[in-house]
Amino acid sequence: MLLRSLCALLAGAVLAQAFEPVGLAVLLPVGVAAFVLCVADLPARRAWVPGLAFGIGFQFTLLFWMRVVGPDAWLALAAMEAVFLAPLGAVTPGLLRLRGGPAWVAAAWVAVETIRSSWPFSGMPWGRLSYAIGGTPWAEGLPWVGMTGVSFVLALLGVLLARVVVPGGGRRLPALLGVVAVTAVSLVPALAPYRVDPVGERTVAVVQGDVPGDGSNILLDPLQVTVNHVDATEELARRVEAGEAERPDFVVWPENSTASDPFVPGPVNAGILDASDAIDVPILVGAMVDAGEEHVLNQGIVWDPETGAGDRYTKRHPVPFGEYIPWRGLFGSNFGKLALIPRDMMSGTRVQPLEVADTRVAAAICFDVAYDDGIHAQVLAGGEMVVVQTSNAMFIHTHQIEQQFEITRLRALETGRTVLVAATNGVSGIIAPDGTVEQRAGTRTQAVLEDRVALTTGLTPAVRMGPWPGYAAVAVTALGLVLLPYRRRRDERPRRGPDEDDGARPRTGADGRPDLQRA
Repeated sequence: MLLRSLCALLAGAVLAQAFEPVGLAVLLPVGVAAFVLCVADLPARRAWVPGLAFGIGFQFTLLFWMRVVGPDAWLALAAMEAVFLAPLGAVTPGLLRLRGGPAWVAAAWVAVETIRSSWPFSGMPWGRLSYAIGGTPWAEGLPWVGMTGVSFVLALLGVLLARVVVPGGGRRLPALLGVVAVTAVSLVPALAPYRVDPVGERTVAVVQGDVPGDGSNILLDPLQVTVNHVDATEELARRVEAGEAERPDFVVWPENSTASDPFVPGPVNAGILDASDAIDVPILVGAMVDAGEEHVLNQGIVWDPETGAGDRYTKRHPVPFGEYIPWRGLFGSNFGKLALIPRDMMSGTRVQPLEVADTRVAAAICFDVAYDDGIHAQVLAGGEMVVVQTSNAMFIHTHQIEQQFEITRLRALETGRTVLVAATNGVSGIIAPDGTVEQRAGTRTQAVLEDRVALTTGLTPAVRMGPWPGYAAVAVTALGLVLLPYRRRRDERPRRGPDEDDGARPRTGADGRPDLQRA
């Protein structure tokens, strides 16, 4: 068991290399296959151990960037996410024994992704298989079946690979044929990509103002961060007036471009007004807004040069123990680094897109982009493009920013929408509806990205299906677990040949008397 668990630990770490910064997407089915091989022939009471080891290797490697928050934060988050792989390991051997075993296990893998993406404390979707497929033919499946569907295909491919490596009961050939069939089907969308026709265009500008110091502390000099964004916007206005740049329809500033309430009179409020007057178009400002002594809101605010602050989006998925403290009464406000969170950030519930310069914008703030719900709801409600405002300054020296940018790029392809990414000091970018990165700013630099981008209103099948594929995976997995006892009893039932006595009556000879020799 020790050797098997060590192999599972290594396999999990290998799967993490499919994600940025390494980005070897081919390791996705290989990692799933290794997981299956580590648990397949074990009873459930033991299979959970290598399952947990796999989760530890995977999540502790993937989430290593959390160490900048603190070693305790990294250990706690990675351990919590790793635990989800333990029950998956326990149920995999049984599900494999059902008819169509690989599909049952693939559904269970997706069910675990679905559950941990929403629970506890709104979940943590990082590490879904589909978040590592940028630049591969698999990515073209996103508009058709969404993140959940692509994860299912990759998991199914991995389980079939495991059966090819260790066959049983004449399953090698069917498994090999299954690998060929699933691979062929998964590549079909790449031959006929799903595209949403544009219905218009907008000229946009994305401002990355930069952060003082080494770039990792947004609160080192928060006023200077705002000043940087004001200066960059006013420079853009100067170039527009000089005929060197086209006037944008609107400008996007990142999350935490103002780290204090912009409605309070003072230099932050004055800076926003100056920038808005200079560029003379709406600015989507990222701001922390007071909501009483105990709460704060992380918002994107549409700031119009004529009418001032208008439509707002509030961050939907604040980070537990990072932006708010669950059970604050239990932990208190002075427990370790929790003392740095004096107020709890409240969650937003908006499902309608923002109205920005006659454009319906589906908004997301930072980690919101990793969740399906908010973006899908706003696109369904008529969102014509997606805007992601993010800070990420704390993670600027880690690989988190690359992982998040990759997820954002995949969102463009999944929704068929242009995506604008505004970050304080990286990574900002403009992404076309087909996932192509049209422009990208360097990290730890001040930059203004300008472009004319497409607006789209058509809906991809993935957006239409919404969360239902994930719900279906959970339901299918539950059904599989219900069927397991019946399969187990059937497997344990003694098998008899055609001439074996069933115990109902003694066998007789030709004369009708008991045939003792045969009996």
